[in-house]
Amino acid sequence: MTAICLRVEHGRAQHAPQWVAPVVGADAALLARAVGPVLDVGCGPGRHVVELARRGLMVLGIDVSLPALELALRRGAPVLHRSVFEDLPGIGRWSTALLLDGNLGIGGCPRTLLTRVGELLHSDGRMLLEAHPSTTPSVVKRVRVEVDGHPGPWFHWARVSADAVPDLAADAGFVVVDRWTADGRWFAELHRSPQSPR
Repeated sequence: MTAICLRVEHGRAQHAPQWVAPVVGADAALLARAVGPVLDVGCGPGRHVVELARRGLMVLGIDVSLPALELALRRGAPVLHRSVFEDLPGIGRWSTALLLDGNLGIGGCPRTLLTRVGELLHSDGRMLLEAHPSTTPSVVKRVRVEVDGHPGPWFHWARVSADAVPDLAADAGFVVVDRWTADGRWFAELHRSPQSPR
């Protein structure tokens, strides 16, 4: 059994067995909203990538953690070892971007991340994202993903409250077209704002 966790610098490891579990429930329902081609930002071990490929969508996962990507590759997921802030294939042509499992916090500044993802999407593209409950305090930490004791690199990560999403979306040129809770988790679908220049 693969052991995977998110370790906080100078803190404890938060075990995340759901990252290697089959896609069911809330995740399966959310992926039904995805339109290909799909970019999974911070794909980790690739469970969403594998499921979307199984459904026949063109999909690519990106992540900075080599141990997580090695697991994704063993599962048959098409992935790249790349940061979302680096040069990527298909800039401006992705129809859907995924920011799930806390990935709205990648880089420590969700506003910057959403703006960058907006650059990667087609003009009528969408984002499917997950945030923390509205009662969650905002915080920025340094974290890394560990797979079977093998660590990936440290990176800044923000915990983002659901209440912050509408303003963050607006700042990045998007609007929240739907939000919902399922299995105790909070999700949103963002589309480009009509006022956005793209």
